[in-house]
Amino acid sequence: MKIKKAVIPAAGLGTRVLPASKAMPKEMLPIVDKPAIQYIVEEAVKSGIEDILIITSRGKTTVEDHFDRAPELEQKLLSSGKEKVYREMVEISNLANIQYIRQKETKGLGHAIYCAKAFVGSDPFAVLYGDDVIIGERPACGQLCEAYEKYGLGIVGIKEVPTDQILKYCSLKTQHLDGNCYSVTDMVEKPRIDQLFSNYAILGRCVLPAKIFPILEQLRPGAGGEIQLTDAMRELAVIEGMVGVEYEGVRYDMGNKLGILQAIVEVGLQHPEVGEDFRRYLAEVCTKYGICN
Repeated sequence: MKIKKAVIPAAGLGTRVLPASKAMPKEMLPIVDKPAIQYIVEEAVKSGIEDILIITSRGKTTVEDHFDRAPELEQKLLSSGKEKVYREMVEISNLANIQYIRQKETKGLGHAIYCAKAFVGSDPFAVLYGDDVIIGERPACGQLCEAYEKYGLGIVGIKEVPTDQILKYCSLKTQHLDGNCYSVTDMVEKPRIDQLFSNYAILGRCVLPAKIFPILEQLRPGAGGEIQLTDAMRELAVIEGMVGVEYEGVRYDMGNKLGILQAIVEVGLQHPEVGEDFRRYLAEVCTKYGICN
């Protein structure tokens, strides 16, 4: 079955990137000239997604404004002869059918996804975490959607994570299936060293069947006192199994200060307008501070 719906949870407070996120949603922090969430929406669209639900919270109306039309700006661009930029602005509002719902209380990622129950209905759906921008030749979400069509099970996007970092994520019990796909039969959120199944963790993307909602509905708070999506997926993995896809592409953690800087530098170096000038600038900076070989 083709995946046509996606949910983007973007209700977090962004405490790891304060004070930048005090008044501006972290999802709107720019990577060169586009906010992070636009990269995520574009990835979903390239993956064949038609309907997107963005889960927001109080103070995040700028996310909605970004994907809306801006008549005054558009008119100004046209009157100034900037037709190319005008078309780019209009295209943003036409990327997909985007809807919004507020998570009124910050009860965790699992609770945020449960807020999408009416939107999803009985269909399988993709989840693209609002903190994670993934850039590559093939959209990561699309790779997971292809795996869902092949296996018919819940799919998680996975990467190997160093042991000192995996304690912040989750650890998966895996067995190789084929190519970049692995069976997943158990998982633990924010594990202790003695709880590690492997160094594979879920990073940023998953495709879930609608049967995740009854599990979320009865789920008790887990790590951090929150409703953890990982705990619900664990039940799904234990009951019927899931599939992990070690997706192609580079993931940038936009809820992390270093991740933001990495995204800006690496995307900036490939940017068609500023890439060459930025490359020269970085070379000068490296020489100035003695960090070049």
